[in-house]
Amino acid sequence: MTAKSWVPVPEGSHFPVQNLPYGVFAPSGAEPRVGVAIGDHVLDLAAALHDEVFARPSLNAFMAQGRERWTQVRARLTELLTDEAHRAEVEPALHRIADVRLLLPFEVADYVDFYASEHHATNIGRMFRPDSAPLTPNWKHLPIGYHGRAGTIVASGTPVVRPNGQRTPVAGESLPGFGPSLRLDIEAEVGFVVGTGSRLGTPVPVADFEEHVFGVCLVNDWSARDIQAWEYVPLGPFLGKSFATSVSPWIVPLEALAAARTAPPARDHELRPYLRDGADWGLDLAMEVRLNGHPVSRPPFGSMYWTAAQQLAHMTVNGASLRTGDFYASGTVSGPEQDQRGSLMELSWGGRDKIALPDGSVRTFLEDGDEVAITATAPGADGTVIGFGSVIGRILPATDVV
Repeated sequence: MTAKSWVPVPEGSHFPVQNLPYGVFAPSGAEPRVGVAIGDHVLDLAAALHDEVFARPSLNAFMAQGRERWTQVRARLTELLTDEAHRAEVEPALHRIADVRLLLPFEVADYVDFYASEHHATNIGRMFRPDSAPLTPNWKHLPIGYHGRAGTIVASGTPVVRPNGQRTPVAGESLPGFGPSLRLDIEAEVGFVVGTGSRLGTPVPVADFEEHVFGVCLVNDWSARDIQAWEYVPLGPFLGKSFATSVSPWIVPLEALAAARTAPPARDHELRPYLRDGADWGLDLAMEVRLNGHPVSRPPFGSMYWTAAQQLAHMTVNGASLRTGDFYASGTVSGPEQDQRGSLMELSWGGRDKIALPDGSVRTFLEDGDEVAITATAPGADGTVIGFGSVIGRILPATDVV
């Protein structure tokens, strides 16, 4: 029988009791604290569980307590929200989501961004290396990634200021171009939040993924393609990627995604033992990207070549340690079809093709005032739908640089 909550959950809600994603919220006139979403409400966990670890403006202290504690809290919340006997005690701790501010849910320690979609990597390779193989020789042997700027990860809804930077010199000019990015892009991604750390010098095996990763969220890794194109040789992404990365306000716990787990694509190259799949940690997430309210892409996360468990194993195989609040993103999620591409770079094929919007306007890259929203759903327990909320950002004009 499908478990139901005594909290009213509207038909089709992405936040049934089978989900219970964690976030940080601020009620009117009160300090931020940790809660879980249920229907159209958020439950104040410090009040409902009488535990001060949740009376804080981030999830970090709770995440650091580890998998056993995460499981205990989820079980207790399910009991409180499904047993009518607890209603009188718990109901006063409920707030309407519409009446609170949702904040960045965790304090970011380190940030790593991967490049895990074969379809995305192939598209980019075909654009930039048309006369050679689209994938680099190492791509199917290791999850390629780079370190980003943890301090520029922002909560959904935070405006994104168009970045300034250097661009490839125009023919005949001695200096590179400089100014606001003219090829501002999105990257629809999925993020993974580390709850418990590891010891320096000790790799984390694929099998220990669940012991370290707390949950999953949505990411928009904004990208200035013209700045990136000029700077990335030889050390890779830098200022073209580090000006803002937006994160959705809800962290869906791994337990809520048990029904969404799926096998990754078949491997056509032998892997080193530390990267070999144990359990299936592909995730069947259906994503949607909207530009100014209009759907422009529906990337399928289940098609990603490298799983989050493999990424964690590779990220630590050299002995790098994990810390509570470490965060890593999947890289752009793209599928095999044209309407499944997770970046404007791919959708416009490097600016060659126009993206038509319902108001009659067209885009190749983002203009000032544009708003991008990314959402996702996954199959949940008892036939429910698990949602991730949305990650939203609006582009503001560049600031003046002397």
